[in-house]
Amino acid sequence: MRALGPLASYASVPDTTDLFVNGESGLWIDAGHGLAFVSAWHLGEAEVRELAVRLIALGGRHIDEASPCVDVRLADGIRVHAVLPPVSSTGTLLSIRLPHAADRSLGALADAGLFGTGEACAARLNRLRAAVHGRQNLLITGAAGSGKTTLLAALLGEAPADERIVAIEDVAELRIRHPHVVALEARQANLEGAGRIGLEALLREALRMRPDRLVLGECRGSEIRELLAALNTGHDGGAGTLHANSLDDVPARLEALGSLAGMSASAVARQTVSAIGLVLHLERTDGVRRLEAVGRFTLDSRDRLSIEAI
Repeated sequence: MRALGPLASYASVPDTTDLFVNGESGLWIDAGHGLAFVSAWHLGEAEVRELAVRLIALGGRHIDEASPCVDVRLADGIRVHAVLPPVSSTGTLLSIRLPHAADRSLGALADAGLFGTGEACAARLNRLRAAVHGRQNLLITGAAGSGKTTLLAALLGEAPADERIVAIEDVAELRIRHPHVVALEARQANLEGAGRIGLEALLREALRMRPDRLVLGECRGSEIRELLAALNTGHDGGAGTLHANSLDDVPARLEALGSLAGMSASAVARQTVSAIGLVLHLERTDGVRRLEAVGRFTLDSRDRLSIEAI
């Protein structure tokens, strides 16, 4: 946290998950109740730019006019994304994701109201624990900031201690309370355009590491082909996340990703129905995160992917 300099005092507040610096226009904070403007904060554009350059350098990368958009991971799982002018027309932008909430247990998320209240909460909590121990493959969906990574980490924390979890992420964010977790992180190309290691390559490497549970932090491209293939060949108990606006939108999102990998809609449908046991859809309303729906994949009359709420 000290590496964040003038942002450190705001980042150290336990419930804070995100910090947004919009040039010299000010600082916004998300502490679990929606975005709030911090009127006491002020840095000039030159100071914000200097802070962005320093934070990106701490993550081992360089940002300038030639590479004005950079994403890095700092120590303790802090994720920093920076954008410089002229790509940003409103000054230097910083988006910082903090790992506080990602370190919560499934029980703590239930206490925070993620699964509702009363008997409904208890029923959903029991269902999720049974799914983990029953080694169902899980897909967690929702919009950005809805809590997908937090729920994924909490679910994996329920896995038996004698299992080996191999997690693959574009930028490492998962903080899993489990004694045997190994993590692989994608690498972007250098200035010469060489050295890139993508998620699809890391998935293939992970299969050689004898994972008991294979985890993909976020499905966002052609790596969906490798993930579905792995989950259809005996690798149960796996999990991943996917951006989607609603439960009903998930099949279309998977078809779109499958098309990037050269898969037909029928192939995506049949592999998905066989591979994924449960879909957990999260939504965020007025700053409050909720498990909005639980679903499972089916095939419709045209052999296209469909989903039904359960």
